[in-house]
Amino acid sequence: MNRHRVNTGGVLGVTALWPATRALMLWLLLHDSAPLLGGGAVAREVSHLYHRWYGVLAHGAFPAHDTLWQYPPGAGAVLLAPGLVPGLTYFQAFVVLTLAVDALVTAALVRAGTRAGRSLRGAALWTGGLPLLLQVPLVRYDVQVTALAVLSLLATARSPRAGGVCAALGTLVKVWPALVLLGMPRGPVTRGAWKWAAAAGAVALGLLTLAFRNPLSFVRQQGGRGVQIESLGGTALNLARHAGWPGHERYQYGSAELVGPHVNAVAAACLALTAVSSALLVVWRVRARRWSEATPFDAALSAVLLFTVTSRVISPQYMIWLLGLAAVCLTSRHTSQRPVAVLILAATALSTVVFPMTYGEVIDGTWTGCLLMLARNGLLACAAVLSFVRLWRAARPEERTAHRVEPLVGPDRLPGQAVSVP
Repeated sequence: MNRHRVNTGGVLGVTALWPATRALMLWLLLHDSAPLLGGGAVAREVSHLYHRWYGVLAHGAFPAHDTLWQYPPGAGAVLLAPGLVPGLTYFQAFVVLTLAVDALVTAALVRAGTRAGRSLRGAALWTGGLPLLLQVPLVRYDVQVTALAVLSLLATARSPRAGGVCAALGTLVKVWPALVLLGMPRGPVTRGAWKWAAAAGAVALGLLTLAFRNPLSFVRQQGGRGVQIESLGGTALNLARHAGWPGHERYQYGSAELVGPHVNAVAAACLALTAVSSALLVVWRVRARRWSEATPFDAALSAVLLFTVTSRVISPQYMIWLLGLAAVCLTSRHTSQRPVAVLILAATALSTVVFPMTYGEVIDGTWTGCLLMLARNGLLACAAVLSFVRLWRAARPEERTAHRVEPLVGPDRLPGQAVSVP
């Protein structure tokens, strides 16, 4: 009875917090032209860029010759969706749909958090953490792709098929949700989820290929990207400007990139670190022996963190992905990622100070801009290392439990699997 009252209070708290914070985000969006909020640059992406792509997509083709089009074909479906909402402009419909998907994510996290042995901390983190990015989440389609990743993770325990399908659709929208199935325990149910993901992805890609011309044009544009100024490599180069490095910032491929001597070497180093991260995750997968209900959640967050930190690009909206995955982790009381979630919240707050508040300082390479980026990316790097270390330790059985297993059963476990237990 006591537990029921606590859960009810938590649900009511999240229910009250969501409309209050989203109203604030909408108010900020209405005042997007304020200098401190980016001088109109934040909302411009929907009204100009997304709307322009919508016009091309509506005629049955992907914007193959637009260097800014760097997204898998599933992104086209997301960008076409606002055109189906009657009575609203494209911009208005996009924001309304984003809020609807945001509400869906919140509801899914609340539902997961109210189950026996679960926690509402995940719903609270998502509801309270997303507004740290001010109006940015409302005018980027990263909320939509994060929703697919969140739903995949939450659905997999009860319906591996649904989890696999959501992961596949998310992958077709923005690639990274392919990582959410990494941490599922070994066994036929997991293999089934992966098979459903592969089948759903193949069918969806086939339909998109039939419906639109140039579905794979994004590969060329994505391959041409350099070192974005907000990435870890970009931060190093920006600091090097104070030591006499002669490079400078240039807007290309949809972001502020650094150009000059040694940039290609930095880009190659980022790719090498990504390869190392991939190898570490494979080794973890092979050597992991102990799974809990939280392991798939924790593995997804760790993988996406590693790939984000080593990427040549770290845009502010990437924090939406990390907030969503951290929220899923916190729905489980067995997660190893609680301190990681705290670091992600701090990095999210700093991301907002960087963009849109002081982005000019970053572009100009001032000490203020460099130190802000160093702090934000330092937090992300620490979060990535800590996340993987805690994931590794949680998956290694203690000596006295190495040979003892019990079946995973119950509503939050996958039947037919086994886990080492103390």
